[in-house]
Amino acid sequence: MNKCLEDTAQHKKSIIISSNRGPVTFTRNSSGELVTQRGSGGLVTALKDIVGEINATWISCALTQEDTDWKEGMVSLAETGDQVLVKFISPNKEEYEGYYNVIANPLLWFLQHSMWNLPNAPIINQATWKAWKEGYTAVNRQFAEAIRNQLDFTPKPALVMLQDYHQYLVAKFLRESIPARERPTILHFSHIPWPGPEYWRILPPAMRQDILVSMCAADILGFQTKADVLDFLRTCQTYMPRASVKYKPQRIWYRNHATYVREFPISIDVHALRAFAQSEEVLSHQQDISNIISNRKLILRIDRIEPSKNIVRGFKAFEELLTIYPEQLEKVSFLALLVPSRMDVKEYKTYLDDLMAAAGHVNATFGTPEWEPIRVLVGESYPRAIAALKHYDVLLVNSIADGMNLVAKEGPIVNQRDGVLVLSERTGAQEQLGVSAITISPCDVYATAEAIYQGLIMPANERRERSERLRWIIEKEDIHDWFCKQLDAVEKLTM
Repeated sequence: MNKCLEDTAQHKKSIIISSNRGPVTFTRNSSGELVTQRGSGGLVTALKDIVGEINATWISCALTQEDTDWKEGMVSLAETGDQVLVKFISPNKEEYEGYYNVIANPLLWFLQHSMWNLPNAPIINQATWKAWKEGYTAVNRQFAEAIRNQLDFTPKPALVMLQDYHQYLVAKFLRESIPARERPTILHFSHIPWPGPEYWRILPPAMRQDILVSMCAADILGFQTKADVLDFLRTCQTYMPRASVKYKPQRIWYRNHATYVREFPISIDVHALRAFAQSEEVLSHQQDISNIISNRKLILRIDRIEPSKNIVRGFKAFEELLTIYPEQLEKVSFLALLVPSRMDVKEYKTYLDDLMAAAGHVNATFGTPEWEPIRVLVGESYPRAIAALKHYDVLLVNSIADGMNLVAKEGPIVNQRDGVLVLSERTGAQEQLGVSAITISPCDVYATAEAIYQGLIMPANERRERSERLRWIIEKEDIHDWFCKQLDAVEKLTM
């Protein structure tokens, strides 16, 4: 066990993790048996091997009727058998729709990824305000109530770790409902980018103010990058005239309360990932990947189907590469493993149609009976994704905006071909990995095509040096380092 986690467990420090999506979801199979499925997303992937090592409770929204019926209990998340107490809150259908599908996604998510087409969207109307008050605010209050109730059964001292943009109002509700002497330490970590203050003008002042006031009710705010920290401080200085914002100590003083703002770049469990890469689950997909490559070089991307992932421009960059360098025809394959995401949000459905059309155009223009230039596989299979990461020659991560992007960290750890990472300057990962990747502007299709080409023809010794540096950085700053830096920050605050 990592030393800081061992210390946490030995000193019986209690941690409550709160997130929209939980570590598990319950369903029933065709035989009526209750089936546990590990939650998807970077947070669960990052924390599944940690939470069992400490005294943790995880509170999240019920996503199925089985979740609602199950309510709470101990769940094993990792092969070690370590367990975590999982509890579900159960908003009604209308509350969850407003909270998740109107406010969190797309309004806040598109805002924070700078994705809104401002001449046309968003349109904030009466229905939006209803979703804010009766959905987002209501569900955040339910999270706060569930956390407060759990604190009654939790040994002190307690740490509450709020996760992401779904829970911006929780800290304020917690501080209002718990006497000062009984309050836990509250740490809120944002997994997605925090844009500059000018972009926050999209939100009506009342919404914006509620978010900032509540976040400043936390004791520590965590962001992925130094740039995010700076942008948050600037946002508070712009819209909270009564707050004292200090840039050097990265501190905000508001309503007789200090909030410290820090960067904690999230990462992966290197040891667990390497072990999983050798598992039967992963090895069973090896032949399928080999059949797709068919002795060609492999360009790989693995993404959720989200507009911010910039999948369409990635396909257009490949088209540009084949046009500029026709000698690459039939010598390289582009494999895109895409996971459906938020398909009940209109913008996501439209984007799936757009990316399939872009891939189809490339295949129709350049394909032959023996060669499909772009193979798109839609569906969620983590073992297949890891199997593919072992074999790429170029890994393309060209997001328009990304909080971190863990694929950029998983790839170099398991890859067996000294693959080259082509990385957008708009990803959080670029701050750590940019020195050993080929960095591109996400909107520059021509530069992306050239970067991919350079990755394909790069000399073996340079590929090896870049790969070794990437692995060293990721190993040094892994998921345990991310978690422990947060615990260290809490320790310094409470000394």
